[in-house]
Amino acid sequence: MPTPPTGEARIIIETGLDRRIAEIIEPVLVAMGYKLVRVRLMNQNGLTLQVMAEKNDGTMTVEDCEEVSMAISPVLDVEDPVDKAYHLEVSSPGIDRPMVRRSDFERWIGHLLKCETSILIDNRKRFRGKITEVDAEGFTIERDQVAYGEQPRVAVPFNALAEAKLILTDDLIRDALRADKLAKAQAANQNEEDNDA
Repeated sequence: MPTPPTGEARIIIETGLDRRIAEIIEPVLVAMGYKLVRVRLMNQNGLTLQVMAEKNDGTMTVEDCEEVSMAISPVLDVEDPVDKAYHLEVSSPGIDRPMVRRSDFERWIGHLLKCETSILIDNRKRFRGKITEVDAEGFTIERDQVAYGEQPRVAVPFNALAEAKLILTDDLIRDALRADKLAKAQAANQNEEDNDA
């Protein structure tokens, strides 16, 4: 699976206060070698600010979450975008992750996803199916539930996408674990090369 390009912009971005928070913390994450996946302020356990992030290779350990949390906390304290007390929760996007960059779609070709569009496409806004193709403008899915009269394949432009998320399957779990193992092996090799230099 190709490593996504650094600095690749997200297709799906937040609105309102979530967007303001994302604008504050994203430069900090990028400088540390992480990518912001999503920011969401939720009424959960009082108020919870959920920040999903990952390294450029797609991994995210508990230690990484702690590092990100310690780096963005002071920035959020200074900027103070949330006027109430909140809990900060930093996590990985998980296996059934939100899809927010074109490289996410490229990386997970062949896997099931569900998505919602902001405009009608083939008289629908919600789709579910396997990602079959990705290009600069959007992606194509092969639907797993086709109603009478509908085309089995549908092209979804990135600029019409409101939300997209992978669906947990055995194949996805297997491929995600394989990708994680490969990324960790590459990181270990890089560390050995750095130590030898």
